[in-house]
Amino acid sequence: MKKVFVACALTAGLALSGAVQANEKLAQSSGCTTCHGLDKKVIGPSYKDVAAKYKGNKGAEADLIKKVKAGGKGVWGEVPMPPNAHVKDEDIKTIVQWILAIK
Repeated sequence: MKKVFVACALTAGLALSGAVQANEKLAQSSGCTTCHGLDKKVIGPSYKDVAAKYKGNKGAEADLIKKVKAGGKGVWGEVPMPPNAHVKDEDIKTIVQWILAIK
């Protein structure tokens, strides 16, 4: 039984790791990593800082989806984030969900 549990946990961990990598690649291919780093500020805040700022905020996902799509300014400083109308809505949602799940 213990071996089955370990095997299931390992499989789930590998699957989750693959999803995390896929979402990070989606952010890269969408141009997000030009301005944002996982744990370091580039031009905009790091993804970890964004996740920490919005932790526990039930409306964060919807708010961030709108902000990523339309662009914004003022929350993290005066440098504006340009609109990302070229990124599909479902990809923006996936990226935002990934960012908010970062610990």
